Amino acid sequence: MNIGKIPNRKVSDHVVELIEKMIDSGEFTIGEKLPSVRELCDLFGVGRSAVRDAITTLKGKGTVEVKHGEGTFIRGFDSSSLFKSQIMLPSLKDIHELFQVRKMLETGMVEMASVNRTKEMVSEMERILSDQNESGWGSDYSFHLAIAKAAENEILLQLIEFISTAMKKVMIEFYKQIEKDQELIEKIDQQHEQILQAIKEQNPSKARQEMLNHLTFVESLLQSSVLERA
Repeated sequence: MNIGKIPNRKVSDHVVELIEKMIDSGEFTIGEKLPSVRELCDLFGVGRSAVRDAITTLKGKGTVEVKHGEGTFIRGFDSSSLFKSQIMLPSLKDIHELFQVRKMLETGMVEMASVNRTKEMVSEMERILSDQNESGWGSDYSFHLAIAKAAENEILLQLIEFISTAMKKVMIEFYKQIEKDQELIEKIDQQHEQILQAIKEQNPSKARQEMLNHLTFVESLLQSSVLERA
């Protein structure tokens, strides 16, 4: 496969897309071990950090499994396939039902995170929100996933990964539409900061309310977006 240099913007996202395409095309097969980080760097012409971030994203989506001391392997189940028809053409009903589930799961999740979080977990959330090289869906996904990890419940983490994968294309398109509206971007950023502050304070009830406010706000924006396109 002839692969050229990748643009600097969101390099890890491009690596994720290329690996997914190679899986879809059969160049990487289920159960197969991925090339080493160094080999992937040479293949895609990118740095180690971009490859490592891409593998972390693929692991979070359930696409690959990292076995310590052995390497990274392609997993046999891709949950996103279950939602492809909804992702491509979302309806108001699809969005409402997905956010119903998110509100049930993530409000409880953030309560648990505010109790169980460590200083290291809080530092990771702060890093995600302050990273100027990652914005839009990438930052949103990483932040919510970090909260799920802080909740310290493996089943809950898998559910959040599943839902996030199901919503990926919708959310990417959503962020593309609002990226020029600085007021909206700042509002979402502020909501993330308020959620993080409640987690820092180890205040479960406040964290729950801040998460509910955030999800309700984003759901309303998505529904408005769908209506405008219709």
